[in-house]
Amino acid sequence: MNEFLQKAEFQENPLRIVYDFLDNEKKAEESEQYEKMRFVGYAMEMSYSSARIITSDPYKRAVGGIPKGSFLIMLPDKLDGLPPHFTLLRVEDVAPTPLTQQVQQTYFELHKKSMPEIDRWTQSELQWGALNTTVLGMFYPDIDNTEKLAFSGDVNTIVSAHRYRVYSPDQKLLDLIINGMVRQERQISIGDLRMTECRLPFANIQPHKVTVQISVRDFQGFRTAMFGKTRLGKSNVVKLLAEAVINATAEQRNVGQLIFDINGEYANDNPQDGNISIRSKYEDRCQVYALNQREGTTYAKQLKLNFYEQPDSGISILKSFLAQANKTSDYIKSFMSVELPDVEDIPHMEQSPKIRSIRKIQFYWAILYSAGYTPDEERIKQLGKKSGQSSFGLDPKFKKSLRNKAYNLDGKETPDSPKNLAELVNELRVIDQFRKAHPGDDELKSSEKEYFDPDDKALLDFLFPKIGRSGPTILRPYKIYHSSSAGDFQKEILDLIDKGQTVILDLGNATDEVRRYFSDMLSRAIFQHQENKFVSNKLSDHFVELYFEEAHNLFPRDNKELSDVYSRFAKEGAKFHIGMVYSTQSPSTISQELLAQTENFFVGHLSSQDEVKSLGRVQVAYDGLGDEIMRSKTPGYMRMLTFSHRFVVPVQAYKFQ
Repeated sequence: MNEFLQKAEFQENPLRIVYDFLDNEKKAEESEQYEKMRFVGYAMEMSYSSARIITSDPYKRAVGGIPKGSFLIMLPDKLDGLPPHFTLLRVEDVAPTPLTQQVQQTYFELHKKSMPEIDRWTQSELQWGALNTTVLGMFYPDIDNTEKLAFSGDVNTIVSAHRYRVYSPDQKLLDLIINGMVRQERQISIGDLRMTECRLPFANIQPHKVTVQISVRDFQGFRTAMFGKTRLGKSNVVKLLAEAVINATAEQRNVGQLIFDINGEYANDNPQDGNISIRSKYEDRCQVYALNQREGTTYAKQLKLNFYEQPDSGISILKSFLAQANKTSDYIKSFMSVELPDVEDIPHMEQSPKIRSIRKIQFYWAILYSAGYTPDEERIKQLGKKSGQSSFGLDPKFKKSLRNKAYNLDGKETPDSPKNLAELVNELRVIDQFRKAHPGDDELKSSEKEYFDPDDKALLDFLFPKIGRSGPTILRPYKIYHSSSAGDFQKEILDLIDKGQTVILDLGNATDEVRRYFSDMLSRAIFQHQENKFVSNKLSDHFVELYFEEAHNLFPRDNKELSDVYSRFAKEGAKFHIGMVYSTQSPSTISQELLAQTENFFVGHLSSQDEVKSLGRVQVAYDGLGDEIMRSKTPGYMRMLTFSHRFVVPVQAYKFQ
């Protein structure tokens, strides 16, 4: 009666299958149908973190083998009125037994005598062995709700080793282990459980086929990392995740996505995916933006840059164009060595460095204007304007005595400060002529430093070159990338994301600098957009998911101040409902701070011990899996850890097609 009542209490709990499992084991044992048993051995030595089990070859054959990394379950020999539960073990390696030395001696004698047969008694003795396992935790009924499953990363206690039996889980238990703790909401299948790279069945017994589930909820507002060598399936898993979000939000449409597509494989059909792409598979949910429309296509909207509004990124892109054109003149090289300050940093500077930094940006604007890059002057005048801060404007704020001396050199009257770019260029021309005509004038010196530093001089020399030099006109071929209203596509993209659309930026034919420009610009825009919604209490249940390929080219490896937008995604993204999926070949190339904040991992083949150790340091669940990660090279074979999973699951991901 007690047993009946015990089973009735947990009838609605997923762990009720433990009762059925033990009943089947008992029946098979009593009827001597050992080939139907899942029993693999006994505990020989126990601790809170590991267990050494003793097993035998017939047990291994009956369950189809016990590969390294496989899951075993450990139960008391009798539940004795306890709720259904089991301890989860992961096989680490072969372990020595108390008789290991004698067994080796026997093998040595047998081979030395070249005996063709081993007698049954000796064979029975030799087939016993031991395995080391790691204790991953315990499955048990939730104490507050007997209908729910619970998992702990530790065990409540241990008793004498002889009280435990160890089993290889059957199909139902294995499915419970892999999928039992995954959130029920928005579940999708990502692949099949695959314990080993080797697919050859042991003893002609096929392994259990278990479909691995994930919940899209585990990726909304969370950080997800994809690690592994190229061509081994990282992008494929990213496509599966993006597709899962699209399908899971078909009705609510409360998750918008932005994919930075550096190879054009998400926006354009390609043979490796069966001549299909995310864009063509879900045309009504996707919008593509591209720098250049691909031949034979009409679905992409034009993507342009506004070189005025992000001067630090803009000048980097121009320098990359000049480098590709192999411009080698000294004054061009000097221009290419200039680094402009980040607009976001200037308001926090002291007054003198702030004026000098703004002046450098104004020199750069004058170069763009002289090269024929159309400006929106009202917009750039307001650049830098924030709460309690004045805008940059177009006045370089040269000291009055310098202006008077420079203009009076030719008998001109000193005009008012510049109010537009044409007046700014004229002002800089007058000041530069004075600088070159009177390099030793007191107005150009001070006790602390020269009035114009080397970067100032490089910019002015490029703006007003010597006779015979091109100057700003060499930048004219790159005008095709510029638009004074380019910032408008930001609003379009933000509106699409708010509507639950997937926006794909096709950057397949762009330089690294152009990719970095768009990544930085749109990441900042999205962060600010979500932050504003948070402050005004308009976030509701809406999320944004960002996808970054080749993340090591975008994310700073070391940023002690953690002020860049990607570090802010890591630290504050969850609060503002921003999730990110980033892919790279090596964990060591990513900021440790970002790695430490990452919840979901998909790890393919890594060939370096340093990379494996780096991964293990930031995510302890991967500690001890280094050998398997380094040896396995099958495309799509991943060691997965999500927010729902408490231990790493080896999965063969489906192919996107």
